[in-house]
Amino acid sequence: MTAQPIIIDTDPGQDDAVAILLALACPDALEVLGLTCVAGNVPLDLTTRNARIACELAGRADLPVFAGCERPLRGELLTAEHVHGETGLDGPYLPEPEMPLQPGHAVEFIIETVRSRPEETVTLVALGPLTNIATAFETAPEIAAKLRGIVVMGGTQHVAGNATPSAEFNMHVDPHAADIVMRAGVPLTLVPLDVTHRALVTPPRNAALRAIGTPVGRAVADLTGFIERYDPDRFGEAGAPLHDPCVIGWLVRPDLFRSSRVNLTVETDDDETLGMTVMDWPGAQGRAPNATVLNEIEAEGFFDLLIERLARL
Repeated sequence: MTAQPIIIDTDPGQDDAVAILLALACPDALEVLGLTCVAGNVPLDLTTRNARIACELAGRADLPVFAGCERPLRGELLTAEHVHGETGLDGPYLPEPEMPLQPGHAVEFIIETVRSRPEETVTLVALGPLTNIATAFETAPEIAAKLRGIVVMGGTQHVAGNATPSAEFNMHVDPHAADIVMRAGVPLTLVPLDVTHRALVTPPRNAALRAIGTPVGRAVADLTGFIERYDPDRFGEAGAPLHDPCVIGWLVRPDLFRSSRVNLTVETDDDETLGMTVMDWPGAQGRAPNATVLNEIEAEGFFDLLIERLARL
């Protein structure tokens, strides 16, 4: 099997860091071309730091990491230190990265990489707000047709939002960027909270991660254990949703998921519902489907994959 070339656009965040580690543990399936960082869970100076920490933890200090947009297309940046801690990677002790940031802007890297690769080969993997990707599409509209697709962690349908009652964090932080991406005509797959809230790091799963016994296993257990403190009371579950690694899981093992084709839009005007994703499952509005939306996950199989692959790093 030929590895699928991907660019990971990210705002680490504990779960982003685990997703990066999982992607780098799957070189047979995924060729990570580089990481582009965006402000989101924490400000840009920390997301670029955290992405490099994850690369070094995986033994991949050779990967190019770029800084991108430091604020959404409109308005002020909303961050989530109350979930991820002041650094975004609170939990374990992880040394400061030694690998440098690459010169140039993340948006330029996305555009140049897509242009230089054969058409319909590169997939964009979006784990944070969509500011970098929307900016790339606005700057170089022709790259949209050259992409194989884009996979986005974001949105929600039947599960309550985690930024507002109706909106998931990534969509709420930059709904206007999300709207641009959804209208770009790129084959789009959405991994919403409805799926990620079924991928819970329960105490036994956290113990299994720690039992890997490697620096990566211990770090991932500490990272997911830190997030777990915040979610049980809020969501009524004994464990933390592992959002972003579900995206990598789908790319590597799509058989672990179920999906539907739907028409997908995002609310950009109403303050109370800003960033809400509207999924027309029955086709009642008569608009053609523009996205594949995941709606089920085989959680045990996903965690088996996660543990087995992380043990290789």
